[in-house]
Amino acid sequence: MKLLQAAPDGGAKSGVRGYFLIEHKKTLSIVLLRFEKGTREAFHEHAFNALTVWLKGRVLEHHLDGPTKAFRGGQWKLTPRSTFHKLEALETTWAISFRGPWVDRWREWRGGRMVTLTHGRKEVPGPGV
Repeated sequence: MKLLQAAPDGGAKSGVRGYFLIEHKKTLSIVLLRFEKGTREAFHEHAFNALTVWLKGRVLEHHLDGPTKAFRGGQWKLTPRSTFHKLEALETTWAISFRGPWVDRWREWRGGRMVTLTHGRKEVPGPGV
């Protein structure tokens, strides 16, 4: 459990810094997010459903199997854990994310293959691996 902690969110090289008000993976998380300009290489889904409120800045949400959507400060979005996407910050962008309970496994599309992850971003055998 994290309480009032700062840490990378989405991996050390994600370009996203999380300021966790609370992270209790069995119930809920509330995290203030700072996205650096740019994007992660991997499309990914999440271990949780999320409601994100964009506070400042602009991002593009690229979907693995669909259109790109744009968001800016003052907007919000729901992200079901099954959404395969990656976010591209067009400038330093801030958001607050309200996250539901975590499942034990989620996936990333990396280097042309599907990778299954678990807590601590550890790779595990799973579908497509």
